Amino acid sequence: MANQTIEGYFSLLGLTNNPQLQILFFLFFFLIYLLTLAGNIMIMLAVRTDPSLQSPMYFFLSHLSFLDICYSSVTVPKMLEIIITKKKNISVNGCFTQAFFILLSATTEVFILSAMAYDRYSAICKPLHYVEIMNGVLCQNLVASAWVIGFFYALANTLPLMKLQFCGPNIIRHFSCELPSILSISCNETLINKMLFFISGGAVGVVSLFLTLFSYIYIISTILKINSTKGRRKAFSTCSSHLSIVILFYGTGYFRYLRPNSVSSLLLDAIFSIQYSIFTPLLNPIIYSLQNKEVKTAFRKILRLKS
Repeated sequence: MANQTIEGYFSLLGLTNNPQLQILFFLFFFLIYLLTLAGNIMIMLAVRTDPSLQSPMYFFLSHLSFLDICYSSVTVPKMLEIIITKKKNISVNGCFTQAFFILLSATTEVFILSAMAYDRYSAICKPLHYVEIMNGVLCQNLVASAWVIGFFYALANTLPLMKLQFCGPNIIRHFSCELPSILSISCNETLINKMLFFISGGAVGVVSLFLTLFSYIYIISTILKINSTKGRRKAFSTCSSHLSIVILFYGTGYFRYLRPNSVSSLLLDAIFSIQYSIFTPLLNPIIYSLQNKEVKTAFRKILRLKS
């Protein structure tokens, strides 16, 4: 069969072909996207302008908010364009580029979450040495390392896509160009691509999750040793926001990317992709603002200034 990638595009199936549902989905996800931008920009502004938020925890939170904006912006605008214009085509290079930035954003985010867990570990388990451990140079190096790992991981998994052929019909049964969806329509043997993706993704996931769990095992054991109930509650409250985000992000991400093919489902793929790429970037600022008094106070200051 002739290679049809010379046409230069793929077709994204999207979420639904029902016109009424398309209007509903457009309004719903457009609102979600606006709230995501507003919430994460508010956190970035609060961390930048409020003197009480000049600490490593909020430094990482600011970068997490920036990543959430990037992650959401990689997928949602194109999805909204498909819904409103009915034009489902995306260029091959555009699709590969979207896959690259999805992997870059997701991988960088998991290591930022690991850095945040280490920060909480240092604050709770080694409070006397916290300022010395979490100095500015270390924080910047942790963020830079997260971006470097994310870049090379994304590059290693998207460059091999250039060698694949797509014999048509080039229909991606998803609303974005995620790597598993691209590999599923190739007419080449993709075993090497899948093995590379599974091994590298497993390594990235295991390392980042191990660092996070290692930190929280020590955090929880330290909290349980605190005699005061009020002290335990206060210590746990500083970690609960971050722990909630970790569970949401890792749970849905692992199921989408590293589950066996035997439990594959287009509906489940869409649901879990929406959760970690659209809802989680929205939930991050909500969770942090609801459970953190300093962030809520900074939000009020910003809103008063604007009014």
